[in-house]
Amino acid sequence: MIVILVKNVTDGQMDQVLARIAEAHLTSHISKGEETTVIGVVGAHLPPDLPDAIERLPGVSRIMRISKSYKLPSREFKPSNTVVEVGDVRIGDGGLVVMAGPCSIESREQLLATALAVKKAGAQVLRGGAFKPRTSPYSFRGMGEEGLKILADVGAETDLKVVTEVMTIDQVELVAQYADILQIGTRNMQNYQLLEEVGRIDRPCVLKRGMSATIEEWLLSAEYIMGKGNKQVILCERGIRTFETATRNTLDLSSLPVVKRMSHLPVICDPSHATGKWYLVPPMSLAALGAGADGLLIEVHPDPDHALCDGAQSLTLENFSTLMDKLVAMMDLMNRP
Repeated sequence: MIVILVKNVTDGQMDQVLARIAEAHLTSHISKGEETTVIGVVGAHLPPDLPDAIERLPGVSRIMRISKSYKLPSREFKPSNTVVEVGDVRIGDGGLVVMAGPCSIESREQLLATALAVKKAGAQVLRGGAFKPRTSPYSFRGMGEEGLKILADVGAETDLKVVTEVMTIDQVELVAQYADILQIGTRNMQNYQLLEEVGRIDRPCVLKRGMSATIEEWLLSAEYIMGKGNKQVILCERGIRTFETATRNTLDLSSLPVVKRMSHLPVICDPSHATGKWYLVPPMSLAALGAGADGLLIEVHPDPDHALCDGAQSLTLENFSTLMDKLVAMMDLMNRP
């Protein structure tokens, strides 16, 4: 249920509405726009007489019922686009934010060389994995906290914001000490305890779509994070598992305009994990831009042939620079900033 307040609602009137919602053991989520203020009401059991009772309160314009299973990420709750701000980086304001870097942090030298190159080409966020979920237990699984320290240090030196994955509940506070943006990987999209813990942290979060998840399930996972207070959610399409074997996954580009119609949250795309092949990353990046992506998450490595993780899908520094030139040209054609 959504409570739409009158334009000139007073603090006292709003407090009265919030108190009535609390009496019903429901949770309120306030969204203030330029013209109106709305209160999202969520909870397991909505008393049947509550909507009429609240609609009669002073300061209330009208009540809307949300039929969808997800509430907080929905366009009904917040018609205007959410812009996630990470310092001076704005994700969802009509521009294109590129997050680039190696799949795994291997050394300070490797990460610094990559960071300097991607920044020169126009990237605004440095990505790098310190904890890596790998299918094989014998694969390189990251440098742990040492990698986080390198990531934060290189980010500060190059003046780039940094994003990295958090895999377990007990890692959340640790990763938040070093990273500007937390990332929830595809395998953890339905790890609800982890989602709730990230929801309690004041850090933007990239939520990747589960490899076998529907769009509704993806948005419900965002609800878990937002329901705990963290509204800074960035959705990331990274391909889904299908019967096709020619690519690592099947990049569902149709999800970008679909989600932007269903939700106010910014949506980015990860063409590297979606395709698994470096030569498919540039065309899929351009296609994602055409489909309305607010950003791209791209793997870049100074020497992909010797990368410890996912070298086959990583762009060289030169290839990344060439791609960025093409993205800028396409942005101009689309009149996007």
